[in-house]
Formats: sequence, C-alpha cells, structure tokens
Amino acid sequence: MAVGFAGSGGGEDQQRYGGRVTAFAALSCITAAMGGAIFGYDIGTAGGVSSMEPFLRDFFPDVHRRMQAGAGVGNYCKFDSQLLTLFTSSLYVSGLLTAVLVASWFTERHGRRPSMILGGVAYLGGAAVSGGAVNVYMAILGRALLGVGLGFANQAVPLYLSEMAPARYRGAFSNGFQFSLCLGALAATVVNYGAEKIKAGWGWRLSLGLAGVPAVLLTVGAIFLPETPNSLVQQGKGRGEVKALLQKIRGVDAVDEELDDIVAANATGQAGDNGLRLILSQRRYRPQLAMAFLIPSFTQLTGINAIGFYAPVLLRTIGMSESAALLSTIVMVIISSTSTFASMLLVDRFGRRTLLVLGGVQMFLSEVLIGGIMAAKLRDEGQVSRAYAVVLIFLIAIYSTGFGWSWGPLSWLIPSEIFPLEVRSAGQSITVASGFVFTILVAQYFLAMLCRLKAWLFFFFAGWILVMTAFAYLFLPETKGIPIEQIGNLWGRHWYWKRVVGVEEVDDGQKL
Repeated sequence: MAVGFAGSGGGEDQQRYGGRVTAFAALSCITAAMGGAIFGYDIGTAGGVSSMEPFLRDFFPDVHRRMQAGAGVGNYCKFDSQLLTLFTSSLYVSGLLTAVLVASWFTERHGRRPSMILGGVAYLGGAAVSGGAVNVYMAILGRALLGVGLGFANQAVPLYLSEMAPARYRGAFSNGFQFSLCLGALAATVVNYGAEKIKAGWGWRLSLGLAGVPAVLLTVGAIFLPETPNSLVQQGKGRGEVKALLQKIRGVDAVDEELDDIVAANATGQAGDNGLRLILSQRRYRPQLAMAFLIPSFTQLTGINAIGFYAPVLLRTIGMSESAALLSTIVMVIISSTSTFASMLLVDRFGRRTLLVLGGVQMFLSEVLIGGIMAAKLRDEGQVSRAYAVVLIFLIAIYSTGFGWSWGPLSWLIPSEIFPLEVRSAGQSITVASGFVFTILVAQYFLAMLCRLKAWLFFFFAGWILVMTAFAYLFLPETKGIPIEQIGNLWGRHWYWKRVVGVEEVDDGQKL
C-alpha cells in the first residue's frame, strides 16, 4: 500500500508545459489575492471588537455585566452569549447561502473576475452598515452583507489563482490567498489595538468601517484584471483570443499543448448537465467531492477560527487586560503571517501532503499542551500566573505557526486545483459551503463549549487534528507541479481512490 510522501506518476506531467513567471501573471494574482485580505480583516475585526467594552456595553449588555461582575462569574463563561456568537456567525450563514445559491452558477457562467467585483461591492456595503450600526440587529445585517461579499470572493479568488499560475509554481501563487488573509488579519488587529484606546468609545466603529479599504482595493483591482483562459474557454470565447491571453500570461508563444488540455477539459462538460449535478452523481468525481467537503471541514476543526475570532477573549480569560490581549494578538498574527509566507516558498518544493502532516503534528502537540496548562492552572475563579500566561501565549503562537504553513493555505490551494474544469466552479462552491458550515458551528458554539468543557475543549480540537493528519497521509495524493488539467489522472493511480472511481488508465488518462 503506497502511502509515502512522494506523488506517483507526476514527473512527466510536470514537464509538459513551457513558460515562465511573467510580471503580468504575478501582478494579476497579487491583485486577486486581495480577496483573502477582506476575509482576514473580518476574522481579526470580529474577535477584537467582541472584546471591546464600549461595543459590548452598547450591543451586548449581559456580557458586559458579567465582565464587570468579577466574582461569581466563571472565567470560562464570561463571554458565553448566543447573541454575541450570532453576531459573529451571521456573516458565515449569508456566505454559505451566497456560495451555494448564487456564486457557483455566476462564477461558472460569467467568469471569475465579475464575481470578485460583486464580492468587493457587497463587502464594501457591509462595512458601511456595520460601522454605522445603531443597534445589534443593524450590526448583524452589516455582517450578513459582508458574508455575501465573502461568498463571491471565496468562490472566485482561489479558482483565479490556480488557473492563472504556472503549474510548477501553483502552490506559491495560490498560497498568496492565505498570506493576504494573514495580512488582512494583521491590519485588523493593529486597527483594533489603536481603536481600543479611543476614549470616546467609538473605536469599534472605526474597526468595522475600515473593512471597506480592502474591499475597495479588491473591487477596483478586479475591474482591470484579465479573465482566466480556462474561464474564457468555458464561456465559449474564440481560440485565438484565449491563445493570445495565454501567451501573455506564460510569456512564450508555444502554449498550444496547455490550451488543448483546457479545451478538452471543457468539452467533457458540454453534455448539458450542470457541474453540481455531475459532481454529485458520477463516481469519477467522488475523490474530489470528499476532499471538497473534508479539507475545509477539518481546517475549521483545528480550532483556528475559534482562536482567530476569540484570541483577545481567550487572553482576557486568562487574566490579561484588554489592551495587553490585543497587543499579544498582534504579535501572534505577525508570526502566523511569517509562517504563511514560508509556506509559499516550501509548498512547491516539498509538496502539499508533507506540509499538512508536519503542520498537523505541530498543532496537535501545541493544543495538548495548551489544554493541559489551562486544565491544571486556570480554575473558574482567579487567574493564571504571569509565567504561565507567557507560556500559553507562546504555545498559541506555535500553534498558529503550524497552521500558517500547512492547513491554513493548503485548505484553499488543494480544493481549487483538484477539480476538472467542467465541475471546478461547482466543486469550489462545495468547498466554500463546507468551510462556512463548520465555521458557523465553531463560531456559534465555541464560547458555549468553552464555558461547559473548559480546558477540555482544546483536547477536543487536538483529537480532530490527529484524525485529519492521518487522513492527509493516507488519502491525499501529491499534486505538486502537475498541470491543473492533468490532476484528475492521479485518482486512478492512488491505492484507495482507484477502487472508488473504477477507471482504467489509458494514454490520455480518460475514463474508458
């Protein structure tokens, strides 16, 4: 049973296309990756604003009273409020509905670029409503509009990056989405730190309203972006037009082989069925369907978004002041951003699966130690000592580093590159929807679970990390360096998936 780290049969595929990394392709991908920044800004803002006393006093007075009460309120239960978690998760509910009901169809029919423009406009509207909210329901409406923006952006941007990137550097290009996400989270955390110090109490409005800045950058940038060659073929554009664009992207004239593969992949899906029906009904797509559902689900079950949303809350739980908690979060986001940048340099050298497994081990050990220290040293009353607080911050940083160079960026990269063109947009919608569903569950129940499970919650996440690391080792074939329209051939050579898809290999890798 071949379950080693080396991908099988991919060497000759890696050398099929020529071309180089052009400034045109790089700048296009950098601009598109701004879609990650709006997601990251939200993750950083939601947690930071949720720990600001003026915001809690205005919109969540019950939570604010528990914070002020001190004695009689358990450390783990201070922030347990379903209305507070509804504020956080409302964005992901609307993002889920947008991705499933609208964004997949729109991105397939009209292209990746128009979806990014729509996403940026919707997110900009959400930022305006959130920053100007006068009651909790208006704040929730603002987050719902932000979710519409993320539904479109998360659908289109990963596909755009995977299709524009040269095969041998696709990992680095696509991981730019997660790196941009980290930079967005860093910007939000810095803004939160400054906004918390505004004595008049309106700093939270500044934090929420400035989400419009990355939205403007995405919207304006997307207006000037080219569409991907794969999407143009899917829309029925002429071969000459697509070839000219592909030559500009790759920097060489000899692009016929890559173009032929794109045209052939598109022809597979011209029988009249829509992509979602195909992916759900045909066995040959079972491996991709499993990855589209499990990889984003597993990623949320690492607990990373819980820590991202509520890092300031967690740090206040162990006794830090509001300002110190936000400052510590800034340091951790910088560390996470650095590790994500390292992933961009490593992923096309060592492969996707290697990073997933090693990062999983690092996160597992960190979560176990965090849970152990909190179980031993943090009771319902009182605080941990300064020394243990420093150790906890260090361990959370180690955990964030492990996520930043493994499951964080690769949970966007892998699903975006494994689907054939005829079901790629539908597959990405399943990926986005799965991520949103589990983000909603984690966001909605994390504070309640923290209140009831206390430190054992971190052992809960550690158990899932162990499961997902084993899954990546056993069931994920290596896709490093393989042209995107050839990745479908891997499943028929994998020790397990070849039994599921039931295909025989022929010269062109198609099903007999």
